[in-house]
Amino acid sequence: MYLKNLKRLICFCIVSVILTSTVCFAQEKQYDDEGFEIFSYQDKDTVYVMKKYFMAFLKSGTKISDPEEATAVQQAHLNHMSMLAEKNKICIAGPFGDDTEFRGVVIYNVKDEIEARSYIESDPAVVAGVLAFEIHPWWAAKGSRLP
Repeated sequence: MYLKNLKRLICFCIVSVILTSTVCFAQEKQYDDEGFEIFSYQDKDTVYVMKKYFMAFLKSGTKISDPEEATAVQQAHLNHMSMLAEKNKICIAGPFGDDTEFRGVVIYNVKDEIEARSYIESDPAVVAGVLAFEIHPWWAAKGSRLP
């Protein structure tokens, strides 16, 4: 159910971005009071304030560790994610429910890709080579949430 709702949210946001990409790229960059890049999008009577986030897709790394090391790396990875959540640096994160090279997703609530990369590159699972990643800028309406 969680993955289904996450897929719906991601699809909604992707469609919103596609429909509004010309609006976004035609405007001068705007920033909110906290320094996050934003733009406004109107759909009928509703105005959405779109905010730039950074989405990381966690993928299987090149290193396969023994079970004892894997447990320690996983615990360190979870501790790292908890620390970022406590600092409000991630909006949502979690593993995928299928068995592919893509292991999970993290949406970072940060102002630029440099900051997002610093967090993901310091993730103990990435440092250990157990996880690799792709990172992309991602737009969503401010206040979006999973049902």
